Amino acid sequence: MLLAKAGAGVLLAMGFMGITLLRAKGVEPFELSSTVRRVEDPRFEWRTVDKKHWQAVAPFGLEPFVAESVVVTDAREANGAGCAPGMVRIKGAFRVGEVERIQDGACSDWISKDFPARCRTFDKEKIASGVSKLPTRGLDFCMDRFEFPNVAGENPLVVVTFHEAEAMCKKTSKRLCTEDEWTFACEGEDAKPYPYGFDRDASACVVDRAWRPFGENAFAIRDGLAAREEVDRLWQGEPSGSRGGCKSSFGVYDMTGNVDEWTRTVRSTGYSSILKGGYWGPVRARCRPSTRAHNEEFVAYQQGFRCCSESNTSVAPPTPPPVSRPLTPLAAADAGVPAGGSGKTADLSPTWPDDHGSDDGSDDEIRAIARARAGALRCSTGLLGDGVASGAGWIAIALGLAAARRARRTSGSRH
Repeated sequence: MLLAKAGAGVLLAMGFMGITLLRAKGVEPFELSSTVRRVEDPRFEWRTVDKKHWQAVAPFGLEPFVAESVVVTDAREANGAGCAPGMVRIKGAFRVGEVERIQDGACSDWISKDFPARCRTFDKEKIASGVSKLPTRGLDFCMDRFEFPNVAGENPLVVVTFHEAEAMCKKTSKRLCTEDEWTFACEGEDAKPYPYGFDRDASACVVDRAWRPFGENAFAIRDGLAAREEVDRLWQGEPSGSRGGCKSSFGVYDMTGNVDEWTRTVRSTGYSSILKGGYWGPVRARCRPSTRAHNEEFVAYQQGFRCCSESNTSVAPPTPPPVSRPLTPLAAADAGVPAGGSGKTADLSPTWPDDHGSDDGSDDEIRAIARARAGALRCSTGLLGDGVASGAGWIAIALGLAAARRARRTSGSRH
């Protein structure tokens, strides 16, 4: 008995040592365990739409999220003249050309230079000087104020393909936005990198949250238990309009972060299906970049959309109101980005695809992170040795993870 306890103690110690090694490599323990373990209890109440799509309707065991009437929202925002209820009028001069490259060259403080590169601070004057030389194209259209179902206080619908997004927009007498319409509604006439300005603010929008590994085949049966468990485990979004600061100069909310949004390409080649805005994870989450890697039937846990329509041009557009500031700032540690940074990195340049949006999968931000994390996992677990030693190390890590889970459950039961 004593020998068994001693052996268990040694394995447990090895487990905690293994976890420490993983964290030293920037890998969280759940990135090992979550790939082979389903959630024990759901985090949210979910509903399915058409037996394909998912929407979080309430934290598990608590009251549902409170939605706001479209009439109330329209009256408060007052930016939908010439548009249907729930939509925002977008009119102005859209900059055409290499805006993204100009912005990259104007970044004075990179958070990370690796794809998907993230910039903390852009030089406003340098961008203004660069884009002033580019031609413009007039745009005038209407866009949903929030991500579908376009209701303040409700979570966006996710697990949607491009064609399904098109069909749902058509069902509401609208259409899917083009990528240029989406970009202009986000960046405005001054080509801002972020909808709220030139400095990345982790408290303004739902961005830079911890990456979580995903199951490749979890949505093979999209309304099944495995799909619900996967979306529940991965979901880190928030109800539409939760962040007052995540608002473009036109008054459109949540354009960067929260969920990826399907748009229609303006190019004559490649897929019609373009993702814009990024999602809640540590990705670019800027107005200009586009993800062109996926065909029209691709589906994943973080994909949503919003709709557009033609405007009534006989009605004068509203004057864009001042952008409000964040309602509930996130702590820097919670957001995963240092508050204010720990030193300038102007000497770094982003290392991403030369085409800034190829059709070969190289611009898939989530898979890029997955590849990087997989490499870190291989490197970290290699420290445990080969053969028998490696097997013992994995057992030890598993025991350490189990002990950590038990400790969390015990701690939670005391509060």
